[in-house]
Amino acid sequence: MNDDPQNGDGKPAREVVCADAMPWMRERGVIAGACAVTSLPDVSEVGVALDVWRAWFLDAVRLVVAAVPAESAALFFQSDIKREGEWIDKGALVIRAAEEAGARVRFHKIVCRRPPGMLTNGRPGFTHFIAVSRAMKCPDVVAVPDVIVDAGEQKWVRAMGVRAAGHAVRFARDVVGAKVVFDPFCGVGTVLAVANALGLAALGVEKNRKRAEQARALTVWAGEL
Repeated sequence: MNDDPQNGDGKPAREVVCADAMPWMRERGVIAGACAVTSLPDVSEVGVALDVWRAWFLDAVRLVVAAVPAESAALFFQSDIKREGEWIDKGALVIRAAEEAGARVRFHKIVCRRPPGMLTNGRPGFTHFIAVSRAMKCPDVVAVPDVIVDAGEQKWVRAMGVRAAGHAVRFARDVVGAKVVFDPFCGVGTVLAVANALGLAALGVEKNRKRAEQARALTVWAGEL
């Protein structure tokens, strides 16, 4: 993304790179003015053995943390999974890898994917929403509910809801002071579209060509947030 956060028409810019995010982040380095908002792919999406995926996941978190300035933040939405008789707490994995990258937790919230109190099978009905940073100080009061009951519309089966993404982007804009929202695993572009709707430029990376095209075109209206 160039240094201009707006397109020629005055609207916030959006760039979607069709690439493998891991080598792309290693090559790109720190993205000036960016705050990361992302959800890392599940083991079923990566298509490798569980132990290989776990190492990949930890490496991905470290790369995301390193991709934003030290005084900025990286925000992760992650849902736990069960595999091979094992419960995998992806929130714990995020915190572990972030600490290895020199970051600390600034907040840890919960997003409901099912109505509270509902019994679910196979996957939990909630998502971890975790903000980490290497240098920024989190304010005493964060204008994000501890439990986000309404995640909003999911633009894709694996996407985070638009209202949940709205909380993350507003934090990036109003607390972090970011100019760009960075999603290295952007899927169909929910986070990018929400960032544009709230006045921020957006930069995404997506390996799948079809989803990358969708991410370039997806629109979210501010009224949905």
